[in-house]
Amino acid sequence: MKSTASTAASLPGVSDRLIRSVRGLFEPDPDRRIDFTMPAGEPALTLPDSVSWQVFKNPIALFIGGVTAVLLELAEPRVRTGVWEHTTFRTDPIPRMRRTGLAAMVTVYGARSKAEAMIAGVGRMHARVAGHTPTGEPYRANDPVLLDWVQATASFGFLEAYHAYVGPLSASEKNRFYAEGRSAARLYGATGSPASLAELEAQFEAMRPKLEPSGIVFEFLDIVCRAPILPTPLRPFQRALVRAAVEIAPVWLREMLALGDEWRLGPWEAKLVRLAGRAAERIVVPQGPAAQACRRMGLPANYLYARR
Repeated sequence: MKSTASTAASLPGVSDRLIRSVRGLFEPDPDRRIDFTMPAGEPALTLPDSVSWQVFKNPIALFIGGVTAVLLELAEPRVRTGVWEHTTFRTDPIPRMRRTGLAAMVTVYGARSKAEAMIAGVGRMHARVAGHTPTGEPYRANDPVLLDWVQATASFGFLEAYHAYVGPLSASEKNRFYAEGRSAARLYGATGSPASLAELEAQFEAMRPKLEPSGIVFEFLDIVCRAPILPTPLRPFQRALVRAAVEIAPVWLREMLALGDEWRLGPWEAKLVRLAGRAAERIVVPQGPAAQACRRMGLPANYLYARR
């Protein structure tokens, strides 16, 4: 805790570097040439005044929420096996995280035609992924039940991270967020994804008997803590962001996965994570997906930042 507390004295500069580093996971690489300003005037799958556009612009919330979502996903043995055996996360985590981040940006901020084309490509890749868990249970990546679970866990993680570390959201706003995600979820094949808080809770209760602990969860957490996402001097903050993700996971999940006190946020860490999350709300990135999408719709680049 000493190193984290001592760094607090220079928080403004540290916070800026942290936000820039994490933001890189959710912005297109220059060679991908994704222009969120085109086609001019074409709407996205959700509207600019949606809760989704507000939440997904914040890279701190997305990183934390993404880790929370994966914890829930890895507790499901079929999803866990598919992720661990058919992705490059273990050997090359950062490119994998960038691809996932880019997919989220296109889904939320991309013009509808571009989002639909990308999602169709993801669906074709999922159709090729199938196998058996170590206990012999068959799985298919395009199984609607598993797609519903992935959609539910991602929505939960991103929303709760924003609520906890950026700005509180009302129950009405949370319900809107889940409802807004249904159109994209259906395109991915998640035909039964939750459209409200009540439906999310029902899905969690229905899935809980199928979840189980696994050593892969700790392997995942170790990878996310050690991956060179932040510069070496800021690596303690990276571990704090991972602990922040564990902190917002449901209590029953933390108990099931044996995520003990060593994964709890300390007081200074919690303060720094919230300061970074709120700082990210004030930084307009003119060439970022959110700002570009606003310009595509004839809105100022700072539209989303001026709303709260």
